Amino acid sequence: MMLLGSGCGKDGIQYPLPPADAKPGSIVTESGFIEIGADRFRADFGIVTVPENRNKSAARLIHIPFLRIHSRSPYPAEPVFGFAGGPGASNISWDLGKAWTFLPGHDFVLVGYRGVDGSVKLDCPEATEALKEDGDVLGEESIKRLARAFSAGAQRLMREGVDLDGYTMLETIDDNESVRTALGYARVDLLGESYGTRVAYLYGLRYPESVYRSAMIAVNPPGRFVWEPGMIDTQLRQYAALWSKDTAMSLRSPDLYATVSTVLRNMPRSWLCFSINPAKVKVGTFGFLFHRNTAAMVFDAYVAAGQGDASGLALMSMAYDYFIPSMTTWGESASKAMSADFDSTRDYLREMNAGNLPLGSPMSIMLWGPLNHGCWPTKLLPQEYRELRPSRVQTLLLSGSVDFSTPPAYATNDLLPYLSNAQQVIFSECGHVNDMWYANIENTRLILTSFYTTGKPDISKNSYLPMDFSVSWGFPRIAKYALGGAVFLVLVLAALIVWLVRRLLLRYQFLPRLSK
Repeated sequence: MMLLGSGCGKDGIQYPLPPADAKPGSIVTESGFIEIGADRFRADFGIVTVPENRNKSAARLIHIPFLRIHSRSPYPAEPVFGFAGGPGASNISWDLGKAWTFLPGHDFVLVGYRGVDGSVKLDCPEATEALKEDGDVLGEESIKRLARAFSAGAQRLMREGVDLDGYTMLETIDDNESVRTALGYARVDLLGESYGTRVAYLYGLRYPESVYRSAMIAVNPPGRFVWEPGMIDTQLRQYAALWSKDTAMSLRSPDLYATVSTVLRNMPRSWLCFSINPAKVKVGTFGFLFHRNTAAMVFDAYVAAGQGDASGLALMSMAYDYFIPSMTTWGESASKAMSADFDSTRDYLREMNAGNLPLGSPMSIMLWGPLNHGCWPTKLLPQEYRELRPSRVQTLLLSGSVDFSTPPAYATNDLLPYLSNAQQVIFSECGHVNDMWYANIENTRLILTSFYTTGKPDISKNSYLPMDFSVSWGFPRIAKYALGGAVFLVLVLAALIVWLVRRLLLRYQFLPRLSK
């Protein structure tokens, strides 16, 4: 993405500075052009000034960035307001190739997520450092250490003047309403992804008169920020059933679920000279299962481990340290998730371990276990926004049949009965958000554009997409090539050192002769 006619800031965009006398709801914008691929669009980028906590009359003001990309139509329909996944991720850093889908007929608007984008960022380096610890990162002592780190981060932020009660989905929704009003839109269409689907759903409950149509990709209903171990086990068995239909894969492992279970319960602790941390492998396993391509890589590594080759598990163990500690803005994630779905009656560490199940719910242990210790003092949302309620907003639910993060059953059984004007479309053998967009991008674009235009999704291209378990570059192969490359570099370096030493020896050996 490139902005023309302005300086460079986040994502190549220079947002304007708010005036010193900015009032709540006021905006300041600058105009330019955005390049998306080979196309060029007019764009406004701006700052909206809002109260940090709208429930307090004396709340300080904060500033949130927003981006509007103009449709090329002279008479555009309702704008599409986008809500990215998270919580803890930016809502400005979208892959704007998705925006291209709507721009022929709609403006596309992104309002930053408070706590990630804008003048206040809920960084929690204390948690980041705690997550880098060795040992059993899913064990009780590690979770207590992580809880202390979250608590230290929360106390530091409050000393800096941050009102943590202001960083909730309701405040985020009100930020979008402020931008909608300031830009003069009577009503808007919504596009939510994963966590963003919860924002979209609550937006329709909070401001039904402002929302025309709402599309949700990878649907997360109230209460479902917690990944439940029973559902994860069901999904593993679902993948195993798909695996059994593939003749080539069945020759590698007649029972994928049994292979994965055996490896999880008897995980090797090393490969060559490299240690393997079972807890870190579990966390990585769950994360990689979100999407079909990386899921195939996970199963390839487990099957190899079951046959005595633990190289892929070693690589997954090492990958944890590079990705997990810095994968999100931990303070914002804690505020948004806890205020929405925390249940003080649950013992998350015990329930998510689920000792009778091979994988359990490792990410729920890591994200929800610390909250049992009261480490993040954000108030819960009002009960009416923490439970399912009826909505008449025209809604489209898009689900991947093998989505580990937001299983389609949650949309079907939890949310759909409360939506009187909704339809669900399931994409075969697709996982989380990226699969929904890119496994068959023409299908996704047709469904979304037809829904926003007519209220009815055109599913004529939603054909069956079989799961492909074949892997050309799996974790075991990557690990071996990386090790081979490292050994090669060491040998080259050793040869270079030997060559330099010989030259020096020869030089000093013959130097006296030359001086004569």
